[in-house]
Amino acid sequence: MQNRAAQFSPFAALTGYGAVIKETARLTDRRIELDEYEKAALDEKLQMLREQTGRRTEITVTYFLPDQKKSGGAYIEVTGQVKKTDEYTHTIVMEDGTGIPMDEILEIEIQ
Repeated sequence: MQNRAAQFSPFAALTGYGAVIKETARLTDRRIELDEYEKAALDEKLQMLREQTGRRTEITVTYFLPDQKKSGGAYIEVTGQVKKTDEYTHTIVMEDGTGIPMDEILEIEIQ
């Protein structure tokens, strides 16, 4: 009787199928396009950050992080002190080492 029951035990016929379904169901955000006024305001704030290089400026940045596996991404909010603005790589480098691409920034709040 035990041997007969073993043939009806569940098994994974399609190995990895569950992971594919889970990845497909994962939601991503679309990138928000800024209008000209919003871009101008953001440029002003970036210029203020450049002028304050060397000071311990605390900011909160909301930026878009593209997804590696599918279209879209996620918006991340980071709060911390600015270490430097790197014009060569076009990033803001935070004290904790986080690099934020300036092209992906949606909003900056300077405290």
